[in-house]
Parts: sequence; structure tokens; C-alpha cells
Amino acid sequence: MYEMKEEYKIGIDQIDEQHKKLFELADQAYTLLKDEFAIDKYDKIIHIMDELKDYTIFHFKSEEEYMKSINYKRLFTQKIEHDKFIKSLEEIDYKNIDENQDESLIKLLNFLNDWLTEHILKTDKLIGE
Repeated sequence: MYEMKEEYKIGIDQIDEQHKKLFELADQAYTLLKDEFAIDKYDKIIHIMDELKDYTIFHFKSEEEYMKSINYKRLFTQKIEHDKFIKSLEEIDYKNIDENQDESLIKLLNFLNDWLTEHILKTDKLIGE
């Protein structure tokens, strides 16, 4: 369901590869949501969330360093958006995940879908121009 398509590439290989990993994490969440045989998904959800948070921090740092290296004019705006994304991940209520596992996965997927499509297509694309 989630895959890095040509339209999401910004033309900077390093960043495109990192974005691909974010799509892979979203796809893991989607696959877990659709897994009819998984009765208790909590541990897997937490694993995806932790990996997403760790990888996103790494990716944002890398992306911001690249923007700094090219004197990108919108770096500050990007940093604000990145910080907001990380804060949203940190504010997720893990107790609620345990009680509403599929609902939590749907919320995570909606959040990631909005981020991946909106941020990459509208904001990150400008970096490659």
C-alpha cells in the first residue's frame, strides 16, 4: 500500500532513500493493521513507533544538515515543521494504543499519510529545485 513512487522523489539521492524508509515504516503499520491473525498488536505497534521516531530524528537531522550545506532559504520553516512532527510522535498516548490497537494504527497511518504526501510533495520538493 505504501511505497516510494517516482512522484515523491525530490532529486537528492540521500534524502530520497531516507524518504523511502519512511514509506516502508508506514507500510509496516498498514500491513499490521490488515493482519487478521494478530490478536495483540501492541508490541509490534510500539516497535514501529519507536523505529519511526528514531529514524525520523535521524532523517530530519540529515535533511537539515543538507539544507544548511546548500544555504537553503527555507531551513528555519522546515525545522519548525520537523520539530512539530517529532513532538506529535512524542505526545502519543501509549496506554491508548494498548486499549485501541487498530484505531491507533489508523490514526498513525492518517498522520503519516498526511505528512508523507503534504510535506514531501509540497515542502521537500522545493529543496531539490
